[in-house]
Amino acid sequence: MKAMVCEMCQSNELIKQDGVYVCQHCGTKYTVEEARKLMVEGSVKIDHSDELIKLYEVARRAKADHNSENAQKYYELILLSDPHSWEANFYSVYFQAMNCKIAEIENAADRLTNAQGSIIELIKTNIQNPEEQQRIIDEITEKVINVSWTLHNAAYAHYHNIDPSIRGNYTQTYVRNCKAASRMLFLFGNGIVESFGDAYGYIAATCWKVEVQQEIRIMDAYAMVKPLREAHKNGIIYAAERVRKYDPSYQMPEIKTGGCYVATAVYGSYDCPQVWTLRRFRDCTLAETWYGRTFIRAYYAISPTLVKWFGSTEWFKNLWRPTLDRMVVMLNKSGVADTPYDDRVW
Repeated sequence: MKAMVCEMCQSNELIKQDGVYVCQHCGTKYTVEEARKLMVEGSVKIDHSDELIKLYEVARRAKADHNSENAQKYYELILLSDPHSWEANFYSVYFQAMNCKIAEIENAADRLTNAQGSIIELIKTNIQNPEEQQRIIDEITEKVINVSWTLHNAAYAHYHNIDPSIRGNYTQTYVRNCKAASRMLFLFGNGIVESFGDAYGYIAATCWKVEVQQEIRIMDAYAMVKPLREAHKNGIIYAAERVRKYDPSYQMPEIKTGGCYVATAVYGSYDCPQVWTLRRFRDCTLAETWYGRTFIRAYYAISPTLVKWFGSTEWFKNLWRPTLDRMVVMLNKSGVADTPYDDRVW
């Protein structure tokens, strides 16, 4: 005789209550005869419709309450008996991504990205009403953008909270995480257009605009390596060109590629209080005079090469750190702020 296992969720926690056996994991009920067949034959034909309706109710309630953990659990249970549900297929991986830890960001984003094609196809195949189809596509577009920003922001905040002296050791992971989040948007937009045509081009454009925003935001990771910075910039421009196919009036945000190469190498980031101070001094003081601008041009002509050769070495950082520290302290005392700063165009 086999152990009694729930056909709905594969749990073996079935307890007899009020004359029926109830799965303690998903709530599915079995009559005594059905329970006997489960133990003898290993399976039994049961009408799960009532249980499925209840699972959808609790899953949607958890979703509305932003209870990611429960929503993920219930949508995963729904998939066991309703594998063709676009809703369960999407939200099970969506909430899995929303629940992930920092170390899991890239994998979580990739899982959702890989699932998008089949989810779009389920919507196209099973939802024939045009209004309902559009409502669903709009809904999951909002969610894809939401989870992409959530993962991107988590990676961005974690990276920029690392001590600047060791931040460079984590740059590669930071870039992978952020690019996994933006790749989700790129491929979702592509998938929508491939499946539904230009009628949903506005969806693709919306996703690609966010992709551009996110890719521009991580330009600081490429501040010290010109070839990588230029390749990244070209990728952003290409994404913006895709947007203009469906939104000709779109204006791509300005890409900040200005240097502070030595300071970035010393402090480990283009965005940290010390470099914000120096960038603000460069734009608001040095750039205001002809000799200041001459110095800036000379600095940008020489410093990228120095940083490329020596920027990762400890002796280079130790050589420049005391001088830059003194300069930053002096500038802060004279009123130059060390708060977040966007470069001025000059």
